[in-house]
Amino acid sequence: MALPTNGRVLLDTTAGDIEIELWSKEAPKACRNFIALAMEGYYDGVIFHRVVPDFLVQTGDRTGPAGRGFEDEIHPRLRFAHRGLVAMANNGTKNSNDSQFIITLDRADELHGKHTLFGRCVGDTIYNVMKIGAMELDDNGRPLYPPKIKSVRILENPFDDIVPRITAEEKRVQQRARQAAIREREEVARRKGAKKDNKLLSFGGDGDAEVEDEPVVFKKKNIARPDLVENPDQPGALLPDVIRSKPEKAPLGEPKRDSEKPAAKASSEDISKIRETHQKEKAAGSSARQAEIEKMEAEVKRLARRREGADSDEERSKKKAKGGPSALEEELAKYAKGRGAHRKGRKKDESDVLAALAGFRNKLQGSAPAASGEEDIVEEPAPAGEAEAGMEVDDDRGFMGHQLQFPKGNEEEVQKAEREYEVIDPRARGAQAREEERERKRAQTRGRGGRGRR
Repeated sequence: MALPTNGRVLLDTTAGDIEIELWSKEAPKACRNFIALAMEGYYDGVIFHRVVPDFLVQTGDRTGPAGRGFEDEIHPRLRFAHRGLVAMANNGTKNSNDSQFIITLDRADELHGKHTLFGRCVGDTIYNVMKIGAMELDDNGRPLYPPKIKSVRILENPFDDIVPRITAEEKRVQQRARQAAIREREEVARRKGAKKDNKLLSFGGDGDAEVEDEPVVFKKKNIARPDLVENPDQPGALLPDVIRSKPEKAPLGEPKRDSEKPAAKASSEDISKIRETHQKEKAAGSSARQAEIEKMEAEVKRLARRREGADSDEERSKKKAKGGPSALEEELAKYAKGRGAHRKGRKKDESDVLAALAGFRNKLQGSAPAASGEEDIVEEPAPAGEAEAGMEVDDDRGFMGHQLQFPKGNEEEVQKAEREYEVIDPRARGAQAREEERERKRAQTRGRGGRGRR
């Protein structure tokens, strides 16, 4: 029989919800401590830091003890008999309870009389506790990815007189404000670090005075384009010295050097030969490339025809050389005569079919007297050359004279059906039962009236 409970909380964890019933009558101090810490938001963000497989999970340790420890509350009716029981954790000594609590994963007889039992998990939320107990652990029994208590919601508060030092909502607001201040300080420090410190670059000047950054001015160079300048002597255009310097003219009395002309001619001839050779190589390369491309295209077409099942050009030429129509052409010629016979205006020649039907009708009419009993059909023996001994020859034509005969009347069958089969109507049977009941009541009333008259 379950104990009467007064108090209910809901732990919102990353592994799912865990609903806990509190036994505030049997363990009032433990339940009061748990409710007060939950109202202050002490358990928000706390992890499950210890897991013992098939034994217990432990949480509630955030920064150490939450305050003064309170004494144990050992009740004789409360025992660790099954999983899902919630109890206070201690350091192995008496009256050392603080904020930590444990939830059992199985029967734990060794905890009797040592830990204060103050609640139990209810409903399907026990499976979330079992999920935490099945997590992967390190060497110290700590989950590698520990689940966390996001918040604690108090569904039923058995202690209306508790006044929290700070509520969970106020604590969250303070935490958000603290985080915002930290982010603002980091942003200011980042901006200060990004500004250039000009004091370190001052030599012999006023160290306390701040030096403002002067904008950097880039001077563009003028681009010299002699071919676009009409007046090279114009001061706005900067020309190289090579262009500005004019070639010196030879004196009038000094003859020109003729040795320079043959060298220029030889160089021009060499350049023309090189160009011609280059053009020939280029033309030969392009023609060879074009021939290779055409060859590859022909090979691709041949492979495509082979894949589709068609004959290649060589095979078709060989067949034409042999002469005579192919097998496909012969088959097409067979059906070419009857092509289009089903169209309107064209009548198909069915004289052979009509002749076969007329012959069969004559056979049936000739075999009719034999079937009626006037004449018997005599089977003609097969010639000796047509059938060998021991072979069955299908030459039975008696089916042509067979006639269907039916009896004139079916009175016997009708009588048999009426005698063996009975049609039952439920409505008729109900009416008959009611009529029998009325007759029985009438008979009873008659009998009573006769005894009264006597």
